[in-house]
Amino acid sequence: MELRNRKIDLDDFMAMRPEVLATWHTGEQVADLEASVAYQAACPDSKRFSTSLQEADRAGATLTQPRAGVCAVKAQIDLLLRLQDEGEADLLPTTIDSYTRQNRYEEAEKGITDSERDSRSLLNGFPAVNYGLDACREVTEAVSKPIEVRHGTPDSRLLCEITLAGGFTAFEGGGISYNIPYAKNVPLEQSLRNWQYVDRLVGYYAECGININREPFGPLTGTLVPPCIVAAIGIIEGLLAAEQGVRDITLGYGQCGNLYQDVAALKVLRHLFPSYLDRFGYGDVQTSIAFHQWMGGFPPQEDKAFGVIAWGAATAGFCRATKVITKTPHEAMGIPTAEANIAGLRGTRQLLNMICLQEPLESPVIDREAELIERESTAMIEATLRLGEGDLARGVVRAFQAGVLDIPFPPSRQAFGDVVPVRDVNGAVRLFEFGNLPFDDEVKLLHREAIEERAREEGRAVSFQMVTDDIYAVSKGRLVGKPR
Repeated sequence: MELRNRKIDLDDFMAMRPEVLATWHTGEQVADLEASVAYQAACPDSKRFSTSLQEADRAGATLTQPRAGVCAVKAQIDLLLRLQDEGEADLLPTTIDSYTRQNRYEEAEKGITDSERDSRSLLNGFPAVNYGLDACREVTEAVSKPIEVRHGTPDSRLLCEITLAGGFTAFEGGGISYNIPYAKNVPLEQSLRNWQYVDRLVGYYAECGININREPFGPLTGTLVPPCIVAAIGIIEGLLAAEQGVRDITLGYGQCGNLYQDVAALKVLRHLFPSYLDRFGYGDVQTSIAFHQWMGGFPPQEDKAFGVIAWGAATAGFCRATKVITKTPHEAMGIPTAEANIAGLRGTRQLLNMICLQEPLESPVIDREAELIERESTAMIEATLRLGEGDLARGVVRAFQAGVLDIPFPPSRQAFGDVVPVRDVNGAVRLFEFGNLPFDDEVKLLHREAIEERAREEGRAVSFQMVTDDIYAVSKGRLVGKPR
């Protein structure tokens, strides 16, 4: 049956569950969905993600959330408690290990055994599926803050079943954003179907009065992704989730580095997503915005890395993001220590506290950027709807097949990867190559003129070398990759 953007019938959904739960033996622990709902219903508001995000938006505040995940249950609890108490994190994560992300549970099991034998974490995250229900509840009950599941999984159906039953109140990802940037050979139609199941499960909780927050992964490939692509794909994933009954959605955005462009991008997300929700009859969905600090390469020196973190924190504050996903001064070195994570959190909080009482940033430059981003994003979304003949899910598959939707530097064979970004003279991200993105000649001219202006200032021809220079610029101490 061809993929359709239709809410899964409840009887059909319940008929699907046994096969999903049979994927690994811990699935049988969550067979009683009503018991899982009852456990979630008993969760206090102080530990519910959706409540914290709503309160932050009403207050105009920006919450902090790190990334963190280790193998052992006790070690994960200890880590989260330190981030909560010493790092003053408002929201907490549990990052899932790479084996679980690829549904390789037997290898994750071996990683648990080896970690226990070596007394150190040999997995790069928390293997929630292998541990099962009781361990997940042990983690969520140990802290006083809400916890989100962060991963990178094209098929997270069992992971979602177990972690929601385990008391996690937010779940990241989507059929596009956790496929194209993370997998090589997973068919897009398959990942979209998997995530329809995830969103229908979250929708079922919503029908029972329990809002689980859903957050499409905004940064995508994390390397100079133009704001219009982030906005278009985020809005599309949000609409797909809303069709399945999700009622609390956070759109993510990865920092590009130019303050005016980043502020404009969040301004567009704040306006454009609710307008599409209203258009398709999802006006009761609560929305919020996550701002990811710089996702590209970091300087290896801690003091320089703190400069990058501080810029991300300041930008998140001026953007009035609902939450900011923090980075650490050890980004260039591998998996950060708890101490590095705490430092990133505390430094970010300092900047947010200094900015929160200042007036929102307004500028004609921001207005022009917002107008351009909205124009480009709308063109991509509308072209996707046309290709799907009004059906968004079908349109997504066809749009990627046609290159109408595309992402820079994707590992997936499901995307063309013909879109190539580059910075302009001010560090805003423009398009060096458009691929088949459905932009008109006027929009393309704006990008070309901006790139040519940079070339003239730098005294060199427009070339792919600019792109290469920009990819490494921040790690070498600059925003724009100018020739030495």
